[in-house]
Formats: sequence, C-alpha cells, structure tokens
Amino acid sequence: MTAVIWDMDGLLIDSEPLWRRAEVAVFGALGVPLTEEMCHQTTGLRMDAVVRYWQERFPDVDLPVQRTADAVYDALISLIHTEGEALPGAVDAVHRLASWDLPMALASSSPMRVIDAALRRLGLEEVLAVQASAEEVPLGKPHPAVYLLAAQRLERSPTRCVAIEDSLNGLVAAKAARMRCVVVPASDVQSDPRWHLADARLDQLHDLDAARWNEVAGR
Repeated sequence: MTAVIWDMDGLLIDSEPLWRRAEVAVFGALGVPLTEEMCHQTTGLRMDAVVRYWQERFPDVDLPVQRTADAVYDALISLIHTEGEALPGAVDAVHRLASWDLPMALASSSPMRVIDAALRRLGLEEVLAVQASAEEVPLGKPHPAVYLLAAQRLERSPTRCVAIEDSLNGLVAAKAARMRCVVVPASDVQSDPRWHLADARLDQLHDLDAARWNEVAGR
C-alpha cells in the first residue's frame, strides 16, 4: 500500500510568515539586518543550517548556532500558539487521505517541540502520530534523511511513499529519497522551473481529491 508523508511548515500550517517574523526579530537583535525577503533564501532548511548560512554572510556578527536556533524556536512557538492557522484545505486533506486507510507520517525540518505545537494548534496530533524531525538525523532537507526516517517508521519502502511538499528543498529531499512527490508551491515562488521535478503540482490541498491521488500513486 502506498504511504503518505507530509511536510508541515508552509504546507499544513501557514507558519512561513511566522518563521520569518521570528528570524527577523532574533537575528536583528543579534546584529544581522535580516529582512523577510532575505528569509526566502533559507526556506525549508533546518535552523542550524539557517544560522550557518547567515554566519557565512555576516562573519563579524557573533551567532552561536544552538542559542540562536533556540531563540528562534521560542519566538516561533509563541506565534504559533496565538496566530497559527491551517493553510486552505490542509486539515480536510489530511483527514481525507486518512479515511482511505493510507499509512501517514510527518517529515519536517522543524524540531519536535515546534512540530508538537503546530499539530496541537491544528488538531492533527493523533492522525499524524508518526513523525520524523530533521533534528533526529545528521543533515536536514534537501538531504533525504528525514524522509527515509519517516518511511522507516511507517515500515514502508521509500519507493512506495508519496511526499507532499511546498518547498524546493523539500522536493529535492523527497526525490533524493526515491519517493514520488506532490508539491503545493507558495504563490511567490510558483514560477521557478525546478517545480517540474515533481510528479504533480497543485494550487492548494483542496485539489488533492481521489482522482488526483490515484493518478499520482500510480493505481
């Protein structure tokens, strides 16, 4: 049976604007003049990779990796608790695929404490009880390790899994894991030609109906 592995940030929960606000605030307080536009350069990366990315570009600023990452997580979780919202069709899509008895997991670049906060906010903590965080593997997306871990926890071959993603880094990670991939790109990056790597492309998760799923899953 084909399994489903969901990304989270920017796909299920509209957290990318919250991530950008948290990053701008934390990095700004540390001396990096980050803007929300600049944050698009690191979308989909694990936070330690984000910190190192800006370390390379602002070598004169003291950016302790773990302390900076923890400060961003704290700011983000606070925003999720008060402002986190599901993206259009996301919660219905998760429940729809669950009703088809498809094994499902979550594979996220976020640490477990962010995953817990987001799933509680969306009421999806039970239906997406199988989870894999990039903090559990040596490298985050675009490396495939977090997707391979999710497939392992589902006891499914990666070639029998369909990943659902919104970021290019996530798409690359899923394809490197030898999974099929459905993408729901954000409106501001839809013109990027690299989306053609995906097996299917949707405008929003409302469009993931039975016919489209069967087409992607190869039934």
